[in-house]
Amino acid sequence: MTRIDFHTNVPDKLAYACRLARKAYAAGNRIVLMTDDAAQLAELDGMMWTFSATDFLPHVPAGDALASATPIILADNDGAALPHHDLLVNLSRRIPSVVDSFQRVIEVVSAEEDDAAAGRQRYVAYKRQNHPLTHFVANKS
Repeated sequence: MTRIDFHTNVPDKLAYACRLARKAYAAGNRIVLMTDDAAQLAELDGMMWTFSATDFLPHVPAGDALASATPIILADNDGAALPHHDLLVNLSRRIPSVVDSFQRVIEVVSAEEDDAAAGRQRYVAYKRQNHPLTHFVANKS
């Protein structure tokens, strides 16, 4: 069964996703980053090129001809063909229909009230489906 980790109180979801992708890629994982829409996907794509002067994160959008050979896939809908099933980082406010095809899912939830409320709904839905859940609060002192 898919393990689901909630990372809440995240101040900047896209920067956080870049750091998660860097760590997962360094550990040899193949990653899918799921965004809410095309605009958020474009912003994430741009940030992945510029967030670090010393790190290269090879990534392409889902459906790209090089997707199966590229370790990091960016997607804005779960209907896209996703060649990887190690780790899904969900930045969207919905539960992707492909959750059960991944070994692990990280749900990134900001402190913004609408996003936090959507995250709580996803948590309850996953719990009803008996997924193993963990919770990490970012920026907790």
